[in-house]
Amino acid sequence: MPDTPEKDPAKGRPLNGSAFARTARLASLPVGFAGRTTLGLGKRMVGAPANLVMDEVQRRTADQIFSVLGQLKGGAMKFGQAMSIFESALPEELIGPYRETLVKLQDSAPPMPPATVHRVMAQEFGADWRDRFPSFEDKPAASASIGQVHRATWEDGRAVAVKLQYPGAAKALISDLKQISRLARMFGVIAPNLDVKPLVRELQDRVAEELDYSLEAGAQGIFAEEFNGDADIVIPEPLAHTERALVSTWLESDSSLAQIITTGNQDERDRYGEAYVRFLFAGPSRVGMLHADPHPGNFRIMPDGRLGVVDFGAVARLPEGLPLSMGRLVRYAVDDRYDLVLEGLRDEGFLRSASDLDAETIARYVGPFVEPARVERFTFSREWMREQTLRVSAPTAEGMGTAMKINLPPQYLLIHRVWIGGIGVLSQLGATAPFRQILEESLPGFGDEA
Repeated sequence: MPDTPEKDPAKGRPLNGSAFARTARLASLPVGFAGRTTLGLGKRMVGAPANLVMDEVQRRTADQIFSVLGQLKGGAMKFGQAMSIFESALPEELIGPYRETLVKLQDSAPPMPPATVHRVMAQEFGADWRDRFPSFEDKPAASASIGQVHRATWEDGRAVAVKLQYPGAAKALISDLKQISRLARMFGVIAPNLDVKPLVRELQDRVAEELDYSLEAGAQGIFAEEFNGDADIVIPEPLAHTERALVSTWLESDSSLAQIITTGNQDERDRYGEAYVRFLFAGPSRVGMLHADPHPGNFRIMPDGRLGVVDFGAVARLPEGLPLSMGRLVRYAVDDRYDLVLEGLRDEGFLRSASDLDAETIARYVGPFVEPARVERFTFSREWMREQTLRVSAPTAEGMGTAMKINLPPQYLLIHRVWIGGIGVLSQLGATAPFRQILEESLPGFGDEA
């Protein structure tokens, strides 16, 4: 029996197309790959240099991968985001349109019509749900890729945020990820050393957690209790939940880090940038979890000057805190001990044992990334970030040649997402922060004497 199409919550159309249509788009990828590989072999036979042929195959393959993933939400988009480590290894003309498509998809999720919202509320909280919510605003206050948030009044009179998952979102996510797991060979074309299958399995596990609002409520509750009364951070308290709905205390906030990026003065950029990065590093040591969605919209500017944090669907569970080896590797790089960096990268699974990368090449590739940890205060900027992107995307041994030899171990998936995303936000803010001090205080192993 064919899959029943998931419906678009706003217009009654299938959510991102039917399961068959999504599968067809994903299935087009290996077909295109086979054609490009044949084309490459043909060119090689008539004398084109092997490295140029492979470069063209990689570029064309990447173009099709990102084109197809960019048309999909759900698991395909999640996988594309997880592949961000390789963005800098690809030409801007390929990755630029893909990145733009992802932003549009994230920012333009259509709201569910009131009738659908009411039906979901009845399914999750019972036919008498209005008894628990004396007031409820049908128009969503915020939306995301798999759900939306409504303002309401709780039964005890408190203002609350009600987070509802789109009908069919779970099925779409899981279906897309199952299809992507079958395409591992193709991704090896643009990143030969990436072990895709365990990465997809890890992503499937994490997405399953994001879909279960009961898990999100548990994580959010632990964060809220630990940071209760904190001088810099405020986290909404979860009050009730089901697997597809979550009720939390309302954070009264008119702006977020996104607005600071756009219109904030330098004092605000520095202040909230530092609070932002300190919170990200504090989570693993204080609650054994890392908030793994560093999007600036999830960080609210509160009237009392604190930083409000929302959306705990994606967390890396780190009961022992951030890996000790991670801090040591960063410290080795800061101290220019790249023989130990190379050894550590192999031990942690970032490099295959047969990798031909040497310490000098790693130093030229990694060195500029640890600049913020070499000085007492570092000013992040778009220019600095752009410089790093151009540097590692250059078609040289120290650029693309190194990037394409790096593997991403599954246990570092969410840590990497936060590290790269956090640096990106700091660069957009143009924030000056005592990054080295923050690492010494919160990154295990970094403060150890080498």
